[in-house]
Formats: sequence, structure tokens, C-alpha cells
Amino acid sequence: MITVIIPALNEEKTIAGVIDLVSKSPEISEILLIDDKSMDSTIDMARKPKVRIYTSTKLGKGTSMREGMLLAKNEIIVYLDADILTYPENIITLLTDPIMKGKADFVKSCVSRQAGRVTELVAKPLLSFLFPDLTVFSQPLSGMIAGKKSFLEKVEFENDYGVDVGILIDMHSAGAKISEVNIGFIENRMQTWEQLAVMSREVSRAILRRAKKIEPRDVETLENLNLIRTQMDFAIRESLIGRDRMLIFDMDNTLLEGSFITTAADHFNFRDDLIKIVTENSNPYTRTKSLARLMKGRSLNEILDVVDSIKVVRDTEFVISELRKKGYIIGIISDSYDVVTNHLKNKLAMDFSVANELEFSNSIATGEVKVPSAFLRNKYSKCNHDFCKSNVLFQLAEKYKIEIKNILSIGDSENDFCLLKESGTGVAFCSENKYLNYVADKIISEKSFIQILDFAL
Repeated sequence: MITVIIPALNEEKTIAGVIDLVSKSPEISEILLIDDKSMDSTIDMARKPKVRIYTSTKLGKGTSMREGMLLAKNEIIVYLDADILTYPENIITLLTDPIMKGKADFVKSCVSRQAGRVTELVAKPLLSFLFPDLTVFSQPLSGMIAGKKSFLEKVEFENDYGVDVGILIDMHSAGAKISEVNIGFIENRMQTWEQLAVMSREVSRAILRRAKKIEPRDVETLENLNLIRTQMDFAIRESLIGRDRMLIFDMDNTLLEGSFITTAADHFNFRDDLIKIVTENSNPYTRTKSLARLMKGRSLNEILDVVDSIKVVRDTEFVISELRKKGYIIGIISDSYDVVTNHLKNKLAMDFSVANELEFSNSIATGEVKVPSAFLRNKYSKCNHDFCKSNVLFQLAEKYKIEIKNILSIGDSENDFCLLKESGTGVAFCSENKYLNYVADKIISEKSFIQILDFAL
């Protein structure tokens, strides 16, 4: 027989429908509603045959899932979300058949639509690097699952958005046979970008915690990469969806008449250390980590003073203003720090910036840096680099449904090569008027952006 566990919080409008649906399955002997201290009539609506109702001891879906598992009397357990009314009639059979037939110990669902933003921008890039065996699962964050209690007892249930990917990793680590089944089209409630930002942090944390436990040899690598990232911080506002063209700037020697890190080196007297790091570190991750240490102890206002000391390329504000009027989404993708790119974004009225996150404590740089997983190779990647600006390009194009041919990118160095090559139009531009040693669609060496309007318009 089978136990169905339904964690719920304020789901009075949908809980009865979910219970009525699963009650039709003859294999179901008990339905456990684990209520997370709902303030509405969820409990009253759930009072039906086969249903046992409990109140969780601690707020959070993970606690409800774990306590439901401990209370279940059957070996086969199904977890369903309480807020979905579009489950297929045979949802229980779909999730439990592989277990009943001895083909699986744990079953994850996937649905007939593209995976969400946190899955594509956070979970999959991290899993591909840290748990490559799990990249075969198309939707690792799906919450509709089934498993054997004897395996679920070995799982650490995260008490936040990391719970689903945590279960998947723990099941894999426990040697469980895992299957993924398509349960058709399911409608979920859309989440705000603020909620997605929280979700991305918690999913990242769950994955990294397990990576450190299972692969201690990778701890040093994790320290270097420090991939925990509020992934949606860089995301453009939802209100911009619908625009069909995009302009992407590199920052150093492109928007600025100079480089932030070299200017900071002169300002803070670490030029010799900078040269040593750049010449001795070919790996972009370790180089990024080492460069961040040079900023340790610098206050926010000191860093922004350095940014403001570098001139912005002539005509930049005019070009940005004109192209925004024409419907362009405009932003920065840079190897520098988000504190710098965000300052420029705000200063120049741009829409977004994507850069490494320099950490601060009490407005003082700690010397640590976080690398957005958006830079890492993913399913959209066209090059073989593990870390590349073009990876961000394709993710932004997919998210905002903008054709690549309608994206114009501008950069100055070999770090921008793939970005310029893969964009609809790539413009090689250097504010210092130095030789550009790579191929792009267009090459500009003058200190002016006026010509950019010709390409864009």
C-alpha cells in the first residue's frame, strides 16, 4: 500500500481537490496532511476519509516532509504539492509504478514545459560541475516525488527551497535507483523575482553543502569558485519582457576609458601584486579569487571613488538614451565586480549588470568574491570554455525570447571574443585605441560610440 504526504500552508482553495483526486487510487491507504500552521481553513477543507492531519513542529516544507515520512505506515511514499489542481488522474500510478515494478527506489517527476529559471540558471550549472551524474534529470527541483521510506529515512530534509534538490542528491549518494517520469502539463503559481532570488540562494546552498560532504577533495575548488549566488540579482525586471532587442557592453576599456582593477592598483598601491596574479594564473576562477583579495579592507566609498575617477567614454549616455527609446534592453556583462558595474548601471540608466559579486561586511570589502553560475557552461553554451560571457548571452536571450540576431555586443579584449562572435552583431571597441587582436563583425577604434547607433538602428 501507499502513503500520500501533502505539506500545506494556507491552501484552503486547492487542498480538497488534491485530496479528492488521490483518494480515487485504490493503492492509497493513508493520506497525511502536514499543516504548516495555516491561518486559513486548510485543515477544515482537508477533513476527508483516509486523511490524517498533523501540524508540523517547525515552519518550513522540509520539516513537514520529514515528519510526514516518520509518521507514514507504508514503505512507498508519495509527496504532492497542495496548490496544484492540474495533476493527471493517474498521478499516483505514474509516480509509483517504477517502484512497484522494482525498477526504482526513488522517482522524480518532470512536466511538459520548460524548467524554471532557477533550475536553468542555478541548479543545472552547479549539478553539472559538482554532481555530473545528476544532469540526466531535466527538472531536478520538481517537488512531486515518490520513494521508499527505507531510503527517505537516510535523507537530510532541507527546510527551504533546497529540499527537493537535496533529496535528489542524498538519494543518489545512498545508492538508490532513481527514475524520472513525465506527469504531463502542470500549472504552478508564478513567483516574483524576489522569491526567485531567495530560491536560488537556498538551492545553491543545498548543493554546495552536499558537495563538501561527499567530495572533500573539491573543498578547495569550491572555495575558489564560491558559486553561491543570488542568481536573479542580475536578471532584468519582468516588466522588460516583450522588448525584442538587446545591447550588451563590456565595461573595462569599453564603457570606461580605462580598467577598474588597474586604476585601483595605482590608487591603492598594489600594481606589482596585480601583475604577478595576472601573469601567474591562467585559470579564470583562481585569478578572480586572487584579485579579490587585493580589495580586502577597502570601503565601499573608496571603491566607488575609483570608479568615478575613470572617465566614461564620450557619447555613452546619449547612445544609451537613444537606444532605450528604440526598445533596447541595455546592460553590462563584465569580469569585474558587481559593486562597480551596478554603480555604472545606475549612473548610465541601464537595465542590468552581470559581474562577480565582491563581498562586503559593514561596507568593507572582505577580499572574497562570488562567481555567478550564469558564466558557467550550460545547455545553451556554444563554446568549450568552462567560464564565458557568451553563456550569459544565451541565457538572457532565452529568458527574454530575444533572437540572437537582435543582440548587439561591444567588447575590447580576448575575454570578449566568444560574446562578440555569438552575438548578432559583435563590435570590437577599445577606448584606449589599441590594436584589437581578434575578429568581430565590426571594429571601432575611435573614442566615440556614435557609430554604434548606425549598427543598432
